[in-house]
Amino acid sequence: MTAWADHGPLPDVVGRAVEHEQVAGLLDGAQLITLTGPAGVGKSVLARAVLEEHTGPHHDTVLRVGCWEGLTAEDLTATLLGAAGLSGHTAETLAAYCRAQHTRVLLDDCDPLLDACALLVRRLLQAEPALRIMATARRPLGLPGERVVPLGPLPVTLGEGIAGPAVELLAAHTGPAAPELLVSVCRTLEGSPLAIGLAARQLDRMSLSQLARKLDAHGPLHCSGPAPTRRHTSLHAAHAAGYALCSPLDQQVWARLSVLPGDFDPWLAGCVCTSSDVPAAAVDGALERLRVASVLECVRDAQSARDTGVTLPPRYRLPRGARDFGRAQLRAAGEENGALGRFRQACAALAAEAQITWQGTGQQLAVRLVEDEQHHLDAALTRPPLDAEDALGALEIAVSLWFRWAACGFRREGRAHLDRLLLLAPEDTALRARALWLAGHLAAQENAPAAAEPLLDQAWAAAVMHADSDGLARIAHTHGVLALYRGDTATAVACLEEAARHTSRDPWFGPGPAHSRALLAIALAPHDADRATAAARRAWQSRHSDGDFWLYSTVLYARALIERAHGEPAAALRACRKALVAKKLIGDPLFIAGARTMLAGLRRQVRTGTPVCDPAAELRWWRRTGPGTRPQPYFSRLRAGP
Repeated sequence: MTAWADHGPLPDVVGRAVEHEQVAGLLDGAQLITLTGPAGVGKSVLARAVLEEHTGPHHDTVLRVGCWEGLTAEDLTATLLGAAGLSGHTAETLAAYCRAQHTRVLLDDCDPLLDACALLVRRLLQAEPALRIMATARRPLGLPGERVVPLGPLPVTLGEGIAGPAVELLAAHTGPAAPELLVSVCRTLEGSPLAIGLAARQLDRMSLSQLARKLDAHGPLHCSGPAPTRRHTSLHAAHAAGYALCSPLDQQVWARLSVLPGDFDPWLAGCVCTSSDVPAAAVDGALERLRVASVLECVRDAQSARDTGVTLPPRYRLPRGARDFGRAQLRAAGEENGALGRFRQACAALAAEAQITWQGTGQQLAVRLVEDEQHHLDAALTRPPLDAEDALGALEIAVSLWFRWAACGFRREGRAHLDRLLLLAPEDTALRARALWLAGHLAAQENAPAAAEPLLDQAWAAAVMHADSDGLARIAHTHGVLALYRGDTATAVACLEEAARHTSRDPWFGPGPAHSRALLAIALAPHDADRATAAARRAWQSRHSDGDFWLYSTVLYARALIERAHGEPAAALRACRKALVAKKLIGDPLFIAGARTMLAGLRRQVRTGTPVCDPAAELRWWRRTGPGTRPQPYFSRLRAGP
């Protein structure tokens, strides 16, 4: 028979077939197997399931001791001896007994007595090397020969439309239910078996749809079992138990990391955690200790990016339950506002770095940086500001990300942020003047002159007051865009020439003279090939870097228009193909749709030899109404779903 210290029923193990097989395969060959993972991931359940399966056919026994069950380091050996009926004897006697009786030892939940467990295992194995011991803990025991089997949360899905083990576990409690609701609940609970089990207990008081809404609003800590203060009957208590084992420094880092909604690198962690009582040099060590303790997940090891050759730092993630628990500790300590302020400042620095990278070393690197930090930038833009200075910080982030809105095509998203933040930062500053221009420029790009022109008027007044010649040039550029949409070539050329003549004092913000020349080439293409060609050539000559795909693709688009309008469809086709490839690297749907439209026309022209009747009409393909056009969202790019 099996001698368990507790005699509770063994729950079914769902979704652990791979780990079950791995642990079972190690049983006979490994002296010490340690199952590690975060709170509530099912370490104890899997260990017991494997041992139950193995000991039955072999008539072995198992001695288990649970280290969270009120034990001290001095009690550990005595408890095991008592379970074996050897009270008063030594660890060496216990080792001999286990060998003789074919008994395996399970040290369950070693965390509060980790050092004592490691010492006991060392003594037992020194006395009887053939002894087989299994342990469960949030971190390894750190002994020679230890075989560590890490457990993570259960997958919610196994691919598009395929439910994962987490959904299977929840469905076992709910019975027939809408798959989308099951997936929604499991995603909120992040696949934690303990959280799923606790949430399922709520279903006798509410429907699954009500549970999904409540979890979405309050998070997984909302669910508790019959004893909210007992570990494994409350997710809050499970995290509290791990929190109590951390050093005061690690507790502070854990709590401050809770303001980060997504995965993060050590630099961002240092920004939000560093203060007078947490030195910057101590944060990296705390991150590693929290990772080893299964509080943090490492979602990406340090690596070299293939496309850029830049070494990328590791990235960590604080799961939702641990994040909510840490946030409660942060709030209780009165440190929440300070951490949130540091977070917004760090995001402003990230956005500024991305802006400089866009205009300097590489646009793809800038796009990658923004995508990596998207959760944090979103939070910094949308969280209510703490005060007027914090509101300006949020507006600065929106302005620094101008290239994401204007060049990468997320115009509607950028306009929404700017419209809201301009109301929260009414003071007449140079930053507000830039924000007004950017909001007007995005509206102009979306062909919304009624919204763009009042904003540009305000931006012009602010630029004059602040003696901002760069701002006046940007406004002229935007008026050129509006004129192009109207089909007013003379006004477009005049405005774009004015913008192109300007020499920027701040080359990091906005399209700049090179892009004004590229648009000037587009405006002139159907009418004056020589001037258009010269404008395109000067646009590329005045580039900031060879990696300016935004400018390169626009110049190629202009060259394709020039070649097509003046009887060279084959050359136009080649330029248009290159423009489309370059535009896809940036992602602007407006120019991508334009290039595809022109490409289709060029292919027809090359195939049939039929000349274009009205070259200027190529600039008006985007009209939402009219013969042969389809109503499509050309003007703004939508964020991809999860």
